[in-house]
Amino acid sequence: MDQKSNKSQSNYEASKEFKTIEEKVRLKHITKGKASKFQKYSNFFVGKRGLFALLKYELITCIFSNWPGALGIFLRGIFYKFLFKKVGKGVSFGRNITVRHPNKIEIGNNVVIDDNCMLDAKGEDNKGIIIEDNVFIGRNSILSCKNGNILLKENVNIGFNCEIFSANEVIIGKNTLIAAYVYFVGGGYDYNDYEKPATEMPALSKGIFVDDNCWFGAKALIFDGVKIGNNSIIGGAALVNNDIPEYSIAVGIPAKVIKNRKEKNNESKQTEVKK
Repeated sequence: MDQKSNKSQSNYEASKEFKTIEEKVRLKHITKGKASKFQKYSNFFVGKRGLFALLKYELITCIFSNWPGALGIFLRGIFYKFLFKKVGKGVSFGRNITVRHPNKIEIGNNVVIDDNCMLDAKGEDNKGIIIEDNVFIGRNSILSCKNGNILLKENVNIGFNCEIFSANEVIIGKNTLIAAYVYFVGGGYDYNDYEKPATEMPALSKGIFVDDNCWFGAKALIFDGVKIGNNSIIGGAALVNNDIPEYSIAVGIPAKVIKNRKEKNNESKQTEVKK
């Protein structure tokens, strides 16, 4: 594990306490106060107030979002740089990408974001979404912040129809492979007050930390507060609600460790030596 991974892990461990968000679950930016429709739209989608910010957002997304073919990818590669906080070199944007609060989204070099994805960095005091170099995000996938942060490190590969939800912080380590329909649930709710409507329950979140070189099978479900060690494999349709040690193979509902990949390799080496 390199120094960056150690630092990310230590930061995660230090912040592994519940973050409480007192708000109506999804509608705060639309319903709060007596804001005008213009202000509500800016709060929910644009992230910045002001006519210039709104016009820039509307013009770029309306004109270039759905432009087909190679020309569309080329044009979005040029003009989306003015939309996001940062866009590196060689980034490919697919068609019909939904973007919310782009001023809090950083994208590295050689990133591919496929058709129909959503990048939602919404929140009042969060840093938003950081996508490092050489990341691939498959079509129909969603990165959704509700006042949380999402960090995808180098060479992360996300299959189609996945969702990463963060009410605190979700970190996906480098070289991690995520198959289709995987869901990272980076938050939950305080349901102790049984008289309170579900839409008004306080949101609670510890966050999710995935170390480097992990592999998630299709339809795996990763709950809040979980740390998954490096070089681990999570089986398809597994439900992970507890920490998984490094080099583990974990399967089932709830997920249980069935093998240690390191031990298996050591056994193979010993067999080769005996031969």
